[in-house]
Amino acid sequence: MKKHLSYAPTPPMGWNSWDCFGASVREEEVKAHADVMADKLSAYGWEYVVVDIQWSEPEASSTRYNDFYPLNMDEYSRLIPAENRFPSAKDGNGFKPLGDYIHAKGLKFGIHMMRGIPRQAVHQNTALKGTDKRARDIALNNICPWNSDMYGVNVDMPEGQLYYDSLIELYASWGVDFIKVDDIADSKIYHDAHKKEIAAIQKAIQKVGRPMVLSLSPGPAALKNGTFFQDHANMWRLTDDFWDHWDALYHMFDRTAEWAPYVRPGNWPDCDMLPLGHIGIRAVDGGGGDNWTRFTQNEQYLLMSLWTIFGSPLMFGGTLPDIDDFTLKLLTNTSVLQMYHQIVERRQIHREAEWIVWEAQSETDTYYAFFNVSDYKMPIPEELKALVEGNSIEDLWHGTTNLKDEAWMVPSHGVLLGQVND
Repeated sequence: MKKHLSYAPTPPMGWNSWDCFGASVREEEVKAHADVMADKLSAYGWEYVVVDIQWSEPEASSTRYNDFYPLNMDEYSRLIPAENRFPSAKDGNGFKPLGDYIHAKGLKFGIHMMRGIPRQAVHQNTALKGTDKRARDIALNNICPWNSDMYGVNVDMPEGQLYYDSLIELYASWGVDFIKVDDIADSKIYHDAHKKEIAAIQKAIQKVGRPMVLSLSPGPAALKNGTFFQDHANMWRLTDDFWDHWDALYHMFDRTAEWAPYVRPGNWPDCDMLPLGHIGIRAVDGGGGDNWTRFTQNEQYLLMSLWTIFGSPLMFGGTLPDIDDFTLKLLTNTSVLQMYHQIVERRQIHREAEWIVWEAQSETDTYYAFFNVSDYKMPIPEELKALVEGNSIEDLWHGTTNLKDEAWMVPSHGVLLGQVND
C-alpha cells in the first residue's frame, strides 16, 4: 500500500483546536483561526485547520468528557456536527460549509474522529448505509478506556469495512483533507494498536479517491509497529498528550532518536502539538488552565529545533487571533523552515548528561543542533564544536554567522541550531 504516501510529501503544518479549547471549539472560533492562518502563516507553509474531538456533542465545554452524553448522529449511525456549536451544519450540511470557508482561504480542513461506531448507535441498533445489517451486528466491545462514546468495529465482517467506507465517504463530501483518528492504542494487548481498524480506515480513504492525510493517536506508538504505521498512515503520535512541561519535552529526545529511521516523505512520526503562545483557554488538565505557555523562550527554541530537525509535523496549539510577536517569529523563521522542508536524513549523534547533538543533511547542506539540557548556561565543548570541521556555522534562529566565542555559549534548556557553511 503505497499510493497514500503522496498525500504528505512534506510534514503537515497547521493548527489544532485541542490545546486552546479542548472538546468545546465552536465554528466562529475555527473561522477566526483560519482567517489569521491565511493572513499571517500560510505563506510559510502552514495550511491545515483541524477541529479536534467531540464536535458532535452539544454540551462539550472543556477538556473533560461528558460520559454517555447524547451525540448528534445521522440515520446511518455516523456522527455529525452539533448545530448549536456549528450553525452552518444545519439542514444536513454537516461540515461542508465550514470546509468550503477554509478552502476559500487557500487552506485545508481537518477533523478528529474516534475509532469505532457510536455507543448510542449500538444501543439503539440503528441502520448502516448500504446493508441490511445494523449497528449492533458490527460492534465489538473493545471500548476506549477514557471516552465513553464508541464501540469498536468488527472489520472482519464486510459490513464493518462498509461502515468505515460510509464514514470516509461522508467526510469526503464535506471536503475533509486531514483525519486525526484517536483511541488507536489497544489496551488489551500490551503496547500495541488496533491494526485491523487502522487498515480499514486507510482502505476506505483509498476507495474514496480524495487525498486525506491520516494521523493516528496510538499514544505512545510502539516501535515494533513502525513499518505497519508507515504502510497505513502519514502521521502517528509518539507520546500521550504533550503539554508545556520540561520533563515531557526532555523525554522527547528518547522518542525522536529511536523513531528517526522511520521518517520519510509520506511518513512523519508525530511529536504532538506545539503548546506555545496562549493555550488552555478551556483546559482543565494538562494545560493548566487559561495561560501563556510555561515553556521559557529558550525551551521554545529547543522544542522547535527538535521538532524541525527530526521532521515531526507541526501542529500549533495556541490561539492565533492574539498571537504574540515572539511566537509568530518562532513559527515563521524562513531559515529554520527551509531546513525543515529540505532535510532528507537526520539522526542523533551524541548524547550525555548535559549535551545532545543532532545532525541532518539536505541535498546540499549539513545542519547541527546542539542542545544544552543542563540547568546551567555553558559553552559547547570543544570536541562537539569540532563537528563543524573548522567551517563557519550560521545560527538559524538569530541569523548570525562566523560565531564568536560567546555565541557558542548555549543557555540552560537552550539550543544552537546551525547550518554549516563551507
